[in-house]
Amino acid sequence: MADAPYLVALALVEKDGRRSLPITGKSQTAAAAAAADPGEDGRTLALELLLRLWQGSDDAPVRRASGDSSLLLVEIPMEVMSEQLPILKANWLAGGDSSRFEASLQSLIIRAWRISLAKYEPLRFIPWP
Repeated sequence: MADAPYLVALALVEKDGRRSLPITGKSQTAAAAAAADPGEDGRTLALELLLRLWQGSDDAPVRRASGDSSLLLVEIPMEVMSEQLPILKANWLAGGDSSRFEASLQSLIIRAWRISLAKYEPLRFIPWP
């Protein structure tokens, strides 16, 4: 399982005028990593993250900070997750620009999706970038 990628949902948002980058994730099985999209695990992570954002909006308004790329689901090697993702997050929170964050993230991931929802349609995973 050490070689299995980690599935991470992340949201680039602003809360009360300050950047926030909540993250949730889980390790994947080899079969899930080989699937065409993140499936039920991806839906579950997206729901968990969105519920955290919604609950946090009691304290202050939340808004997307990176347009359509504000809610992402990425497959990332575990060592990148634990070593490099925290650095990327800290740099973005400190005022780095979203384009630089996205470019740096793209260099680390195995594959990624934007999460989208249209009225009367199921949750969609759109390949990103």
